[in-house]
Amino acid sequence: MIVTPVRTPVVTPNMMPLIELIDQAITELAESSIVVITSKVVALCEGSAVPKDGADKGSLIAREASKYLSREHSKYGMQFTITNNTLIPTAGIDESNAADTYVLWPRNPQKTASEVRAHLVERFDLQNLGVIITDSTCHPMRRGTSGIAIAHSGFHATKGYVGTPDLFGHTYKVTYADLSGMLAAAAVVTMGEGTEQTPVAIIQDVPFVTFSSDAPDAAELEFLRITTEEDLFAPFLESVDWQTGDGGATPE
Repeated sequence: MIVTPVRTPVVTPNMMPLIELIDQAITELAESSIVVITSKVVALCEGSAVPKDGADKGSLIAREASKYLSREHSKYGMQFTITNNTLIPTAGIDESNAADTYVLWPRNPQKTASEVRAHLVERFDLQNLGVIITDSTCHPMRRGTSGIAIAHSGFHATKGYVGTPDLFGHTYKVTYADLSGMLAAAAVVTMGEGTEQTPVAIIQDVPFVTFSSDAPDAAELEFLRITTEEDLFAPFLESVDWQTGDGGATPE
């Protein structure tokens, strides 16, 4: 697998449409590549940002999140939320590399991923192409952040092992590989978290990925959205007093 970060200008709210930014950044694209884009750049290009002056971050979190923990349960000033079926601090709202604004999550990252893919497929006359939109988050009991996928298009996001034998003939019962998440993490390593100015990456040589000729359908997206009740971490997720938010970005 080869991951190549792509440099862009410093992006500010409504500076240019995302497609225009991508077209400037990517001048060639090989068959069976995966284009990775940070959610912050998507949000900035679509204007999903709020000036800090006069804005209350707590109110924004409650507006953007499906569920959130009250401020009394926050640590380091970060409230945990469930947004777009993802457990993430502050509903994905970010202040870094954003001047004097709160950058929200994209309005509909799944729709954006599919639109970018369709545009690039036509522009470069490709058959197989994937797109991932990423963010970074932290994980329990581990210092630091890593990349996650919040939307994908053009390939199967998981690889199922259920019903297949392991090396010793034992049958897998619940195991799925989160390919989109693994690819997102690899890309975010190269794109960086600071002043690198490389919010786009191109992944090549991915023989383990099965490409598809279209955007993921409703059934595939629904399969990815594990419910709290069936989640391995249900004992933790169900033991806190979640407050109901206004919903935030919900993929179609």
